[in-house]
Amino acid sequence: KYYSRRGYLDNITAIGPRTVGSPENEVLAVNYLLEQIRRIERESTDAHKISVDIQRPTGSFSIDFLGGFTSYYANITNVVVKLEPRNGAEHAVLSNCHFDSVPNTPGASDDAVSCAVMLEILNTLSKSSESLQHAVIFLFNGAEENILQASHGFITQHEWAKSIRAFINLEAAGVGGKELVFQTGPENPWLVQAYVVAAKHPFASVVAQEIFQSGIIPADTDFRIYRDFGNVPGIDLAFIENGYIYHTEYDTSDRILTDSIQRAGDNILAVLKYLATSEKLAKSFEYRHGNVVFFDILGLFVLAYPARVGTIMNYITSAIAFFYLSKKVLQPKPRGNLTLTSWVCTLVAVLMVAMFVSFIGRALSWYTHFYVSVSLYGTAAAAKLILVHMLAKKFFYKNVNEQSLGDVFFDASLMIWSIALAVMTQMGLCSAFICTLWVAFPLLTKLMIHREFSQKGATIKFILMYMLGMFVPYLYMLYLSWTVFEMFTPVMGRSGSEIPPDMVLAGFIVIFTMILSSYFINFIYLVKSTKTTLITLTTVFVVTLILVCSGIFFPYSSNAANPKPKRVFLQHTSRRFHDLDGNVVKSDSGIWINGFDYNGISHITPHVPEINDTIRTPCEEQAPFCGLPWILPVHFMFRKNWYLPAPEILPRSPIQFKLLSKKLIPWNSVRLSFEVSGPSHMSLYVRPRAGAALSRWSLGDGMPVASLGGDYFVFYSRGLHAAPWHFWVELTVSKHSDGILSLAIAAHYFFGEDQKSPQLYALLERFPDWTFSSGWSCTYDLFVF
Repeated sequence: KYYSRRGYLDNITAIGPRTVGSPENEVLAVNYLLEQIRRIERESTDAHKISVDIQRPTGSFSIDFLGGFTSYYANITNVVVKLEPRNGAEHAVLSNCHFDSVPNTPGASDDAVSCAVMLEILNTLSKSSESLQHAVIFLFNGAEENILQASHGFITQHEWAKSIRAFINLEAAGVGGKELVFQTGPENPWLVQAYVVAAKHPFASVVAQEIFQSGIIPADTDFRIYRDFGNVPGIDLAFIENGYIYHTEYDTSDRILTDSIQRAGDNILAVLKYLATSEKLAKSFEYRHGNVVFFDILGLFVLAYPARVGTIMNYITSAIAFFYLSKKVLQPKPRGNLTLTSWVCTLVAVLMVAMFVSFIGRALSWYTHFYVSVSLYGTAAAAKLILVHMLAKKFFYKNVNEQSLGDVFFDASLMIWSIALAVMTQMGLCSAFICTLWVAFPLLTKLMIHREFSQKGATIKFILMYMLGMFVPYLYMLYLSWTVFEMFTPVMGRSGSEIPPDMVLAGFIVIFTMILSSYFINFIYLVKSTKTTLITLTTVFVVTLILVCSGIFFPYSSNAANPKPKRVFLQHTSRRFHDLDGNVVKSDSGIWINGFDYNGISHITPHVPEINDTIRTPCEEQAPFCGLPWILPVHFMFRKNWYLPAPEILPRSPIQFKLLSKKLIPWNSVRLSFEVSGPSHMSLYVRPRAGAALSRWSLGDGMPVASLGGDYFVFYSRGLHAAPWHFWVELTVSKHSDGILSLAIAAHYFFGEDQKSPQLYALLERFPDWTFSSGWSCTYDLFVF
């Protein structure tokens, strides 16, 4: 197992970057997969039947992802394998990976390792003498990085898709480590139960599911396609460790530990086997009732129960807490509403520090050294909390009994958690189970040691019993916070130029500090003095702030063993703007530069002086998407970009764009039909002009879907030997003196002889070694009709 999985992974990544449309993806990777599948087929036992199909679908769909856009694909590639009992099977479970990669990266974790694991699972199952009850379909998907195109082609067009009752999707948001179950369903609690029973090394969290589905992480997976277009329930798994090198040249097979591969293989094989022999798979739609609360306990086992059971438990817990607190409210004691005040003061103070750090150009100082964020924002949050309560104790509550204050602030925290529990449960959030932990265990602790609470001072016995009672929620919270920061910190290096990452991370740290301190605020009132603690925290904060301001913590790292690169995308672009008569009214050429994080290009200017703020890109207001060759509609994430003048590029395979026909149709409408041929990746940008509205088109479900900002975006990709792209748009027109439609098309050359011009090569060579710079050539043409 060790050798073959490692062998599969090494061989797939040795092919090099596998961009859709390239020979590496469409021929070499496909041939390698077929070769291995045929070998496995020859060695399989008589208990099974193996069928193989190469699918090359063409289709289109609209998706509400990033800015919202429509996707069109032609002749892309899927390698599909069906393993079934010798007599066949009516129902199937799907296992999905993708063998394509983003340009300029070997894509070991995303997603060659998953395909290696699937080949090994196919091998293991096929050699078993034990027959399965249902079929297992293995989809080696050849166009996921083109925003989920191949999975759409499979689930909407392939004959075998009709038999699928559940799926497992294998993905990556990092390189190796443990694979996290971060999405399940929709509904179908039996699927989570299958994972709970079968997985040998569980790692799963409904919190991750709700964070991911909220859209705050700019990513998506094939899970969405199977759920939305196939109406099939499933399980989404992803490697999350070391997201710093995800989608970079450093995502190589040697960085993925064999243990990670073995662990993922053990888990997925066990779950697939369980599903393929489950009675429930055949009637999966009968079990579609409600969501599930699920979370693993330190990776040892998973707790899972129906969300409706969770709702009952949550309401009972909060009701008991409110009953207990209502009795306390009747007793004459000082009010503990200072807890919320201290939290608000802390959040404001720490965010002001983060804003200052961002303003002076020291954002992401913690990107390579995570401890810097804890030393800066964690100590600031803890010190501010202690300071507020210390001052309140000294000036506001100076004549009040210490035990009473300790009691009041414990109850204040319990009240806040009880309200949070009731509100989150009412909102239908499965993550409310965290609040249940923070209400049930502290309340139980309080009831067990209420006598010690009333004794003077915090005795050793009291502290030990108190700590023991709080052990479960604190341990779980620390475990969860590790997972959250493991996922989120690297994302800040690719979240665009608009969101200040220090504000986001500081906010997270404050929230975790407030949670972890909530039941320890009362100790500020029970102990004699917190002056030493406050001085220590303040000293650490001040020293760290001075060091951060001095620039000693460089955000990026080129460390060969553990690189944390800055991502920069460069497109050598030639642009032509045409008028209504087809004449070129403006043209230019340049290298268009996007820094993928908040720091933009400030760290690169010392190394490449001509890339500086004097070459900031102006917006061409009359053109859709500012007249820039976006590969995807992420313009709202990257408002700051740069355009360095450069010679014109002349691709050997230029784009061919034709208006085929213009028809007047009833109800003041015009239909324009077009033909396009060009490279494997093209972007189409559409903006109806004044007096016209886009009413229908031949893409997606026929109803145009506007992107953020009001323009329309179409992402096009193709495999090999695709026919020219034909499409039409229909506009309703009230006046058309200066044309009815602005339409632009960009051709992106991601591989082959047209990919990089000599000027682009020369510029990339000068970039420092702590950058990952992905470059390609493209042309941009704007037309008015």
